Amino acid sequence: MEDMDEAMRAQFPLSFGKPSKPQPHTSGAHSATRRNTSSANPAASFPNPNPDSRPDHGPRREVFEPGRAGSSRAADESRVSAEDEDDGTMIGPPPPPPPMAAGSEEGDEGLIIGPPRPPPSSSEQNDSDDESESSELDGDMEDLPRIPLSNEIVLKGHTKVVSALAVDHSGSRVLTGSYDYTVRMYDFQGMNSKLQSFRQLEPFEGHQVRSLSWSPTSDRFLCVTGSAQAKIYDRDGLTLGEFIKGDMYIRDLKNTKGHISGLTGGEWNPKSKETILTSSEDGSLRIWDVADFKSQKQVIKPKLARPLRIPVTACAWDHDGKRIVGGIGDGSIQLWSIKPGWGSRPDIHVGDAHSDDITGLKFSTDGLVLLSRSMDSTLKIWDLRQMRTPIKVFADLPNHYAQTNAAFSPDEQLIFTGTSVEKEGTSGGLLFFFDRRKLELVSQVGISPTYSVIRCTWHPKINQVFATVGDKKEGGTHILYDSSVSQRGALVCVGRAPRKKSVDDFEVQPVIHNPHALPLFRDAPSRKRLREKALKDPMKSHKPELPVTGPGFGGRVGVTKGSLLTQYLLKQGGLIKETWMDEDPREAILKYADAAAKDPKFIAPAYAETQPEPVFAKSDSEEEK
Repeated sequence: MEDMDEAMRAQFPLSFGKPSKPQPHTSGAHSATRRNTSSANPAASFPNPNPDSRPDHGPRREVFEPGRAGSSRAADESRVSAEDEDDGTMIGPPPPPPPMAAGSEEGDEGLIIGPPRPPPSSSEQNDSDDESESSELDGDMEDLPRIPLSNEIVLKGHTKVVSALAVDHSGSRVLTGSYDYTVRMYDFQGMNSKLQSFRQLEPFEGHQVRSLSWSPTSDRFLCVTGSAQAKIYDRDGLTLGEFIKGDMYIRDLKNTKGHISGLTGGEWNPKSKETILTSSEDGSLRIWDVADFKSQKQVIKPKLARPLRIPVTACAWDHDGKRIVGGIGDGSIQLWSIKPGWGSRPDIHVGDAHSDDITGLKFSTDGLVLLSRSMDSTLKIWDLRQMRTPIKVFADLPNHYAQTNAAFSPDEQLIFTGTSVEKEGTSGGLLFFFDRRKLELVSQVGISPTYSVIRCTWHPKINQVFATVGDKKEGGTHILYDSSVSQRGALVCVGRAPRKKSVDDFEVQPVIHNPHALPLFRDAPSRKRLREKALKDPMKSHKPELPVTGPGFGGRVGVTKGSLLTQYLLKQGGLIKETWMDEDPREAILKYADAAAKDPKFIAPAYAETQPEPVFAKSDSEEEK
């Protein structure tokens, strides 16, 4: 049928029909996100030596992985040589697998026929001890899981440190919470190479996001913030409810209906989809039923030397959901078993487990090992059967954030945790991997040269390592994967190019007129600062000059005693004579009568001929005479 289609298609022009879309080259996409593994010191050289050769998916770092550098380099060289030699397509069935080589004692081709040989005897084993000593280390490294470190992408979007991380059980959705009060939701199936979140939430305004946890069925998730109330969201980010807050004026915490101070942590029960656990700064742990947001199932008060309210800084469930553990602010670790009639008295109490706040607790799947991470720069491994002293203490692991955790690899052969950046340090944010059996350092991986590593997890289904980083200005989530070992997750979205914009995507930006923004409706700005500034300026405030020393009055020079200087000089010079007090006003007017009669100026000339002659009355003094 394909030959017939090709023959028919040859009869038409090449431009006929809908052109087929070219498939993206996935190998090219993964080569753009490849990390640099050329150096053996992760803290020596973080920046990418050739930044123009790859897109901005985060800085490339030097990585050290014992036992893997030589094998990976040899595999890459063999892969390159095979690609150079294979110029055409393969014709025919694939070649048979290479024969399995037997021991050097056999002189044949190395083919094994029949059942395998029995194990060597004790004498033969003693003879081969010298030969096996050199390969013992390599054999141990082969037993360890391969850390997916070849490629890396960064989920950006937060403006402060990313303090919370949760990946659902299928590995398709990622939740990140930050100190910028927001939660971002990422979906690998819907993302493209831009790696943008599809939803952003703000659970409580002004409260940091401190913990996120998926339900066992991944249909809901728990969000714990710095407020006293935890929230439940569905898978798409819609609010389902928030738990009740207690009365802060009640002294006994067992009588309150909820937490009365900010939450520090929370986790969903791994076996029950209706039960969650929260810890708070009010000094209590509480178990809640998701079906009823207004009541709690259990209030747990830790054992304290004095009746004080010491915060519970971390909490966790075990793998079966039958035990809970809490990290107390006094440095102790307390463990409770959930059984009928259990109370607040802990089954296991380890005092002074850490010298500073405990930031992370984690049970192993078999329930025998407990990890504790603290701000005293240590990671301690505890045997739950003997909790008096830790099995191993890993020191010199800087930690400056209250959400730094420790985790297991999917097969729990490795233990890993992140470190914080110190002021005078040059190592940057690292991931430390330790062997669980030998209790020794296996590898340290550089994640960021300037940002601290806070939360980390290794997802078992998609085989990818997640690490959150950030500081006061920026935050992100680094995803480490290997294109040959990892599955889905980051591999799905890296090779997916963003959709090109078409004519139909054009959107007219409407012009919004806000009448209250016009000057007519705008409130008059306050001029208080301008007035205060003008008062301080001597020119604008018209501040009078200081009085001159010597004779004067009211800041003026002279002895005028209140009168103007001109008036004083006229009076003293005799230019102004005050005679009106001694002169008769009638005589003062009549002395101008002769001058007015001889030289009239205004109205008198018009009535000169018809105006009667004025007769003035004589003074009374003359009549009396």
